[in-house]
Amino acid sequence: MPEFRSLLGPVVIAAFFALALAVRRSQALSGYSFTAFVFTFVAASMFYPAAFISWGGFKLSRLITPLIQIIMFGMGVGLSVGDFVRAVRMPRGVAAGMLLQFTVMPIGGWLVAKLFGFEGAVAAGVILIGSSPGGVASNVITYLARGNVALSVTMTACSTMAAPLMTPLAMKLLAGEYVPISFEEMMLSIVQMIIVPVVAGLIANKLLHGRAPWIDRLMPVVSMSGICFIIAIITAASRDKLLEVGVALIAAAMLQNSLGYLLGYWGARALGLNEVDSRTVSIEVGLQNGGMASGLAMNVLRSSDAALAPAIFGPWMNISGSMLASWWRKRTPAA
Repeated sequence: MPEFRSLLGPVVIAAFFALALAVRRSQALSGYSFTAFVFTFVAASMFYPAAFISWGGFKLSRLITPLIQIIMFGMGVGLSVGDFVRAVRMPRGVAAGMLLQFTVMPIGGWLVAKLFGFEGAVAAGVILIGSSPGGVASNVITYLARGNVALSVTMTACSTMAAPLMTPLAMKLLAGEYVPISFEEMMLSIVQMIIVPVVAGLIANKLLHGRAPWIDRLMPVVSMSGICFIIAIITAASRDKLLEVGVALIAAAMLQNSLGYLLGYWGARALGLNEVDSRTVSIEVGLQNGGMASGLAMNVLRSSDAALAPAIFGPWMNISGSMLASWWRKRTPAA
């Protein structure tokens, strides 16, 4: 029995890694390779948590903010000033999307936390992922779902820039009963962690446009690796808590994500958007910036337990988003 236990970890990790490589080589399934790599890192951190807590006395949690900044820089490189200018050209879609983004998901997170009976930092983490702006993956998912890619990119850019005000506000109103929330500290942390790197990426895009195509190929790989490592650090730090509430948090993430898709779509339709734009808003509302939520949980809430919900929500939204995109891609949008 001891020998079996000693072999279980390496076998499970190797199996997930092999699955990730196999899926990556499949044209039909390549969109799930990132999720498979996430599972590989999660398995490694569950079996060997000490390897993701500190190296030579250096706490790996200190790497979370720099890694998120690198990821957000990559997001900025993929944007341009034109993505913000488009907000003026399509005000109805952007306004509807922003309204739903910062109401459906934060309130949905609060309701889900109440429904599952989560308390303290765990409940705050569920609300935090709901209070975050849209995730970068939404742009690719929107393309696959035959949505309005221009609207998706513009919504992601605008919700990210609105996050320093909207995320602390939502947390103050909805999560204050669970943990102390400092509006100012959270706002400044978002500016430092998200806005500054995105603006730096925008400047880099402007200066290097067409001159360094390798950046466009490198940044997705760097971002994927960074997110995997962040999730592993968070999982290792809260391994015992995850074993206690893991199944409930997975169910909560699935429900919260589904609410985002459903209410995002039907909310957009109720506000008069067409089928293509409603698909886009649905995806933007359902997919969140898990990296930012994880960083805020660790740096502002100072709780690895609060970072569990974002860490679980991230991989699940990639699975559900890919499935939703495949389903919509087979259905021509109504005129």
